Amino acid sequence: MRRVRIGAGAGFQGDRIDPAVDLATRGALDFLVFECLAERTIALAQQNRRKDPSAGFDPLLERRMRAVLPTCAQNGTRIVTNMGAANPLAAACLVQRIARELGLSVKIAAVTGDDVLDRIGPHLLEETAAPASALGQNLISANAYIGCRAIVSALDAGADVVICGRASDPALFLGPLVHSFGWHMDDWTRLGRGTLVGHLLECAAQITGGYFADPGVKCVPDLAHVGFPLAEVAPDGNAVITKLPGTGGLVSRSTCTEQLLYEIHDPERYFQPDVIADFSRVTLEEIGPDRVAVSGASGKPATGAIKVSVGYHDGWLGEGQISYAGANCVARGRLALDLIHARLADCGTGILEDRGDLIGIDATCRRASLPLPALADIRVRYAARCRDEATARRIGEEIEALYLCGPAGGGGVFKTVREIVGVASAFISAEHVTVTHEILEDQHEAA
Repeated sequence: MRRVRIGAGAGFQGDRIDPAVDLATRGALDFLVFECLAERTIALAQQNRRKDPSAGFDPLLERRMRAVLPTCAQNGTRIVTNMGAANPLAAACLVQRIARELGLSVKIAAVTGDDVLDRIGPHLLEETAAPASALGQNLISANAYIGCRAIVSALDAGADVVICGRASDPALFLGPLVHSFGWHMDDWTRLGRGTLVGHLLECAAQITGGYFADPGVKCVPDLAHVGFPLAEVAPDGNAVITKLPGTGGLVSRSTCTEQLLYEIHDPERYFQPDVIADFSRVTLEEIGPDRVAVSGASGKPATGAIKVSVGYHDGWLGEGQISYAGANCVARGRLALDLIHARLADCGTGILEDRGDLIGIDATCRRASLPLPALADIRVRYAARCRDEATARRIGEEIEALYLCGPAGGGGVFKTVREIVGVASAFISAEHVTVTHEILEDQHEAA
């Protein structure tokens, strides 16, 4: 049986589109996967859906599909993505409309069932040990990290585009491999290896030199034109990670090692809804320019418990920034922060927590006791988590008032207010998560 070629079209919601188009055009791919969800992303999407029942999917869905769908349809490349976010069915309907406008006949599937908001109440939050129901009206969303089974079913049914919500990131890649090779869902070794492929590809350019680059330490060629990765996967689940010729970046043992360790707590027990993957004996071998052979992963039966990402309202963020330049700018910046604290003292319990920084000096590391460098400018930032929106707006107003009511030479004020969406984790039994897929009729069937 031939190898399956599977590419990463995105590693997060705001990722670049051009490298995905290049993969669709020149990659000779069987599958192109767009991984675009994070914990907070899904909560924000649920929030948008509450405001508008037709919304809640990835804001770049239409742009991405218009960019790659014609080429993928022409080349026989099937698309799998979690860009459905909080509303996979609405996302699938949008892609169907785009396909019809482009004159394409494709089968589109929406995978649903990850939304467990109506069942999460009695389950304990990992961060507080309190039940999710204790959040009351502040509870926004609860989405389970589903596995690959419904993706496999959709592909088995002939779907050309599969749109999920909160699927596990590696499951987006594992599903096409299970479908293509006919792996059994209790073949733990192959499921572990497929999970490894998904884990290595899920962040796209992170394994081809993006995020890896550190000038003078870890040099990456032509990062401006970094290519997205693809895997050539054998029937036994072992693979070669590579990228397209002529693209920037690099695939090396080092880039693959960094991605292998990314977000892994215990390499022997990487918990996924389909399998507990074991990466402890993985080997990485450079077998050519930008070609790394990956082997040695295995797996064990899944626990039967599925992680749930819980989103909740956590107050309002008020933020303001202002710059000071020239002689004595650091002292003027510190005076500005002192004035802000004094003027906001009357907010009382309206401010739940706050932070003032001089960006470039102490915003990342509190190092006020260290000698200060000679600086030509400084950026003051003050932010506070507030109980209500009115208090949050007060933050930016006081920063702006520093123009004439603060130290000399302030400029470039920025201020913003936004609702804070907190994220917590819980676990739910897989038996309580019912996942299914729905195939939308294609253009010819609609006619």
